[in-house]
Amino acid sequence: MTVRQGAAGVILLEDECPVEDAEPLLALLQSAAAPVIDWTACRHLHTAVLQLVLAARPSIRGPCGDLFVRRWIEREMP
Repeated sequence: MTVRQGAAGVILLEDECPVEDAEPLLALLQSAAAPVIDWTACRHLHTAVLQLVLAARPSIRGPCGDLFVRRWIEREMP
């Protein structure tokens, strides 16, 4: 699984995150009072996963490993 909860409750997005990761990510986001995502090890985000990140507005750790997201999306995030 490329979406998992790591140390201190940080949600980790790793490798390639396909559409199947959207539901587990939603569950992790909903279970956290103040969700934090570390996506530095992510190489590709399916748009469904990216939409959840954008909608939930969690705290983000590090630059996204997905070059497209880093170049076109991340810089527009608050």
